[in-house]
Amino acid sequence: MARTSRQLATLGVTVALALSSSSVPLSNGLGQEELGIELDGKKLFDKETFGGNGRTCLTCHSKDTGTVTLADVQRIIDKADPDDKFLIHDALDEDGVGTTRVQEHATIRMTIPLPPWLSLADDPGATHVTVFRGIPSTRNTPALDPVLNYDGRAPTLQEQAREAIHGHAQNTVEPTTAQLDAIAEFQRTGARFFSSAALRKFAATGAPPELPPGITPAEKRGRTFLVDAPFTPPSKRGICALCHSGPMLNMVNQAHSSFSPGSPPVGARFINTGVTIVNAPNNPILRWIVNDEINPVVRIDSPDLGVLLDPTPPAAQPPPSVIPRAFFAGLFKIPTLWGVKDTAPYFHDNGAKTLRDAVAHYQRFFNFTEEQDPVGSRSLGGLITLTDGDVDDIVAYLKRLGPNRMDK
Repeated sequence: MARTSRQLATLGVTVALALSSSSVPLSNGLGQEELGIELDGKKLFDKETFGGNGRTCLTCHSKDTGTVTLADVQRIIDKADPDDKFLIHDALDEDGVGTTRVQEHATIRMTIPLPPWLSLADDPGATHVTVFRGIPSTRNTPALDPVLNYDGRAPTLQEQAREAIHGHAQNTVEPTTAQLDAIAEFQRTGARFFSSAALRKFAATGAPPELPPGITPAEKRGRTFLVDAPFTPPSKRGICALCHSGPMLNMVNQAHSSFSPGSPPVGARFINTGVTIVNAPNNPILRWIVNDEINPVVRIDSPDLGVLLDPTPPAAQPPPSVIPRAFFAGLFKIPTLWGVKDTAPYFHDNGAKTLRDAVAHYQRFFNFTEEQDPVGSRSLGGLITLTDGDVDDIVAYLKRLGPNRMDK
C-alpha cells in the first residue's frame, strides 16, 4: 500500500561521507600570459571559466558570504550589466529571460540525475529531475564539513567542483584532476572560506571553537538553547542543540538520539523539519515514485526529496532491507550555525528570508505534533512551547556566532 509524505516526514539518519582527493593544459578561461598557474587554486576559483558560459566558482560563491544573497541579486539587477554572468542559464525563469524567481528567492534550477529507485509519475521515462535550491555557502564547509550539497550527492570536494563546472558553468574544456585538486585545496585553506579566526584555527589545529558567552540579556538567554544538554521538557534548554551540536553545530546530539530511541542516531547530518511541506517559495510539486525493489512502492508529492536524490548512499545508511529508501525523503543537510547571520536566505529552498524567519519555523516544529500540524515533529512536537520572545533571544545569540568576513 502506498504511503504519504506526511507519514514519512521528520526523522533523520546518519550519512557518513569520505573526502578523498593528477597535469595538463590550461583551459581557455585563463590567458596564455598566465600559463603555468593552472594549479593556482585561487585563480582557478576566481577566474577560470573552463571554456563555458563565463561563470567561475566566484560567480556563485562570493568572497563576502560564500553564496549569493538576495541583496547580491538585487545589486546585480540594479547594475543592469548585460555582460553579467550570474543572470544567465539556470538563474533565469523558465522562459529563459525573466528574473522573477531569483529576485524573490535567490534560487537556481538544479538538474539532477534520477537514481534507480526514483521515477516521476508524470514523466515515467525521465532520467533527470529539476528542483529549485539556494546556493550553499562555501563558508566553513570545504575545510570543516565533508558533507557537500544540500543532499550530500558529491562524495568529494573535487567532484562537487566538477559537477558545478558541468551544470552551472556549462564548460567546453574539461577540468583536469590537478586543477580540481587545486580548487579543493584553495577552499580548504583560503581565509575567505572561514567565518572567523577560531574556525580557521580549528581547521589547522583541530582545536574546536567554543560557544561564545552572551553579552546582552537576550544573547545570554538565547545561548541556553544552543548548549548541549539533555532534553527534559517542558524545559527548553538545549533544544537547538538537538540538531545543531558538535564543533560545527551541525549534527544530532546524544540528547536527541536518547529521547527518540536511537533515531536519528548521534552524529546524524540530515534531518527533516518540514521545510518542503511549508514550501514557502511555492516551488512546483512533483509526483515521485519510490521503488527500492524490496519494500512497497511509495508515492510522494513534494517539490524536492533531498538526500533521497543521492545516487550512492554511503555505507552508514542502512540498506532498504533494514529501512525503506522512502524513509529518507525530505531529509536535508543540517547546516552549520557559525557565521549564519550573513548567509540569508535560509534552508535548501531559501524559504526563510531572514534569520528570524528561519528560527520561527521551529515554532511549528516544536510546538505541535505531526497530527496537529504536518510540520510538527513526530517525536518532539507538542512537548514545549517556543514563544516569540524565545525566537528573538535565539536570533540575538545566533548573530554572535560571526563575524563572517575574514578576507575580502
